[in-house]
Amino acid sequence: MRQRRTTGGLLACLLALTATAPATAAPDAPRLLPPTGPHPVGTTSLHLVDTSRADPWVPEAGARELMVSLWYPAKSPSGKRARYMTPTESRLLLEDGGITTVPPEVLSGTRANAFRDAEPAGRGLPLVVLSPGFTKPRATLSGLAEDLASDGYVVAAIDHTYENVATTFPDGRVTTCAACERDRSPEFWRGLVQGRAADVSFVLDELTGARPKWRGAGRIDPSRIAMAGHSIGGASAIPAMLADARVRAGIDVDGTTEDLIPDSGLSRPFLFLGRQSTYTPGTPGPVADWERDWARMTGWKRWFVVEGAAHASFTDVGPLAEQLGVASGADLAGPRGTEITRRYVRAFFDLHLRGRAQPLLDGPSAHYPEVGFCVPETGTCAR
Repeated sequence: MRQRRTTGGLLACLLALTATAPATAAPDAPRLLPPTGPHPVGTTSLHLVDTSRADPWVPEAGARELMVSLWYPAKSPSGKRARYMTPTESRLLLEDGGITTVPPEVLSGTRANAFRDAEPAGRGLPLVVLSPGFTKPRATLSGLAEDLASDGYVVAAIDHTYENVATTFPDGRVTTCAACERDRSPEFWRGLVQGRAADVSFVLDELTGARPKWRGAGRIDPSRIAMAGHSIGGASAIPAMLADARVRAGIDVDGTTEDLIPDSGLSRPFLFLGRQSTYTPGTPGPVADWERDWARMTGWKRWFVVEGAAHASFTDVGPLAEQLGVASGADLAGPRGTEITRRYVRAFFDLHLRGRAQPLLDGPSAHYPEVGFCVPETGTCAR
């Protein structure tokens, strides 16, 4: 089975608690690592309804509804800190993994850095769309989103409804993972990533159209839009770019891709960032899908692998698991995984959305010796 579909998420990490903590353990509330940019960060949530299409997983629910979190540079660090996720979302996420060794609401107490509904700042800001892994809430990409926003980006993370163990809507409804009940055939995954591409296009319409749904939307530069995602969310960047020319560049973080790039190729910039253990060129397994897509990419492209990383290392799950005393399956420390992910993702967007030279992306780095710079044509990853 493909790694992106079966292992490495928050629940797999927390399973280790049964061996590392007593049933009565009440760990201190975990916290996200602080963002590294110069700006304070604001955040807000949007409830968006696409009346042009029915929900692909539960058609009887009617129009496709999405919850989207936005992060952005704020004028001042004012107001209340944003909630990471609701107690219900925390409980359902833990129940999904059969976890009873921590309080069910523990993840809802995670301390975030962004301020809820803070006044936006800046003009002509680039926009980055984030898509999480299958069954994972958008909250698990908050640390990356906060960091990008602190450096002057608007970031929109999408909960793809019914593909997640829990999504809470403003009226109190909580949807669960209807997609999890489907057969995981190749057709299922292809349909899922194409559905996510449709979600991305709709969100871009709602943020950059004639009647945007966010009061700060006028600060976005609609000519500078890109996408990144983790696991199946990263794999979804390719169909999103193929379907929507507004997405100028894309990043796949540790996600096995589907066979969607046509023979004519994909000419816009793309970055692969993944585990050394899974995505080193020339090895058996899911890496073959990256190699197939790499050969069809005709524009700027890079491929990096991270030594000691687990699937969870590229999201909030790595550092949060460590704070809870949980083994994540990684040899790489959680904060270091976050630092590497933030640095390489931001460098890519700074280059392709801001035109700022990024030597980090042109070869191995002494600052990040864990990161291999791969040349798939030769099957090598230099450090």
